[in-house]
Amino acid sequence: MDRQTWLDQRRAAVLASYDQDAATYDDHGYPAQTQQDWVARLVRACPPAAKILDTPCGTGTYFSLVAAAGHRVVGADQSAGMLAQARARNVAIALDQVGLQELPYAGEFDAVMTIDAMEHVPPEDWPLVLANLHRAARPGGLLYLTVEEVADPVTEEAFATLTQRGLPAVRGEVIDGDVGGYHYYPGRDRATAWFDGAGLQVIDEGFKQEDGWGYRHFLLKHTKHPPDPPSGIPTTGVTVGRPRPERDPGL
Repeated sequence: MDRQTWLDQRRAAVLASYDQDAATYDDHGYPAQTQQDWVARLVRACPPAAKILDTPCGTGTYFSLVAAAGHRVVGADQSAGMLAQARARNVAIALDQVGLQELPYAGEFDAVMTIDAMEHVPPEDWPLVLANLHRAARPGGLLYLTVEEVADPVTEEAFATLTQRGLPAVRGEVIDGDVGGYHYYPGRDRATAWFDGAGLQVIDEGFKQEDGWGYRHFLLKHTKHPPDPPSGIPTTGVTVGRPRPERDPGL
């Protein structure tokens, strides 16, 4: 199986998992307190009556925090099931069914939240997703983004297992267990290098192990237009032992 076909299957599995769990998702006692604290910090830093993008918004758990601060929230998610739950809150001024790789917004938002989502993005798509988030924010706008972490032995064991099964995985990818079909763990250094390449400056960061999960929390600022990658040079630093297929930039 070629890598792009495999990644397409993994993305479909993630979407199916969220659609299936949407109706009972909020029964799980999530989100963690730390995420809520960072969202509160983000909305306090916004100008009055700010317009904030929550993507992917899931069931809209953070909408009330945004609205209570006097701001407007737009939700975007690729899962129709999750959007149905978010719509029932009757808080967002708009809800769009769109994935992180396809975000269409340009300079519309004072702040963007991407919480507990980047773990579902493969390394090939990190630069694209960050460019989309950068483009969505106004100059000087803020972005709160989380990056999930697990211990190295977990990812090494997963890599060994996946390659033994003949799957075109790279280190950091996990598909078995409680990962909704696919997780990728880039680590702090790779993530911050991608932030820099996307024109996103780290204003502050933190790390906390909570509810069995480890998360890095990043407060980022839109600082510049991201540079175009040099022609013919990959932006991910990922090698899977075979040529990486050409990709439609809209996928």
